[in-house]
Amino acid sequence: MSIPNEYIAKTEDVAEQVIKRGKYVLPTVARLCLIATFFEDGLRMYFQWNEQREYMDMSWGCGKFLATVFVLTNLFGQLGGCAMVMARFKVDIAVGLLFFIVVLQTIAYSILWDFQFLLRNFALIGALLLVLAEARIEGRSLFAGVPSLGDNKPKNFMQLAGRILLAFMFITLIRFELSVWNVIQDIIGSTLMVLVVLGYKTKLSALILVALLTVLNLYHNAWWTIPSYKPLRDFLKYDFFQTLSVIGGLLMIVSLGPGGVSMDEHKKKW
Repeated sequence: MSIPNEYIAKTEDVAEQVIKRGKYVLPTVARLCLIATFFEDGLRMYFQWNEQREYMDMSWGCGKFLATVFVLTNLFGQLGGCAMVMARFKVDIAVGLLFFIVVLQTIAYSILWDFQFLLRNFALIGALLLVLAEARIEGRSLFAGVPSLGDNKPKNFMQLAGRILLAFMFITLIRFELSVWNVIQDIIGSTLMVLVVLGYKTKLSALILVALLTVLNLYHNAWWTIPSYKPLRDFLKYDFFQTLSVIGGLLMIVSLGPGGVSMDEHKKKW
């Protein structure tokens, strides 16, 4: 048992060094990755204005006016929310706006009946909760000398909920195929995700998951290799940016830590 423990300890040291060197850029990179899917979708609403209006009108029979309102809401809601998150301006309002867009699209595009897409939207909500938790930490740091009255509990539960919801993303990546690589990938990924949810060796587990998801995303969702006239390109692009947003959520965990409701936090009291 001493060899694995020594190996884990060395790996944790390397991870801590990486986190320390990138501590000033990590939150910004995490936010950039996290808003990626909203930013891409907002641009898509602009460049595919007519196609999106016609799709909504045909799908729901709501008429041109309501279809236009839907596209405008998605366009300005997503791009505006992304700008506010990156500028750290009224982050709670920005997160609420992006959350509303996720719910709106879940209903409008009938994602409720598509289990895989629904799980990915849950993972997006988890990533948004982590942005909100980070904003609460930053806000409190401005008043570091003022004693708190236990108001960190909502932040801790946001981090817990964020970790749990992010796990849904990996469930959609599990491949039930009898090949050595897929079995190894599923076992490693599932184990790391359970550790993140429990908050045990959280930063190390999240960092390894970031590397794993990045490789899988580049391999499976290489939308830039597909000609623009093929519908597959849009599907792969959608998956790519959604996965990138979840990677942003995991980077946020690496930056913030697991929060108070975690095994790592309770270990400090043992």
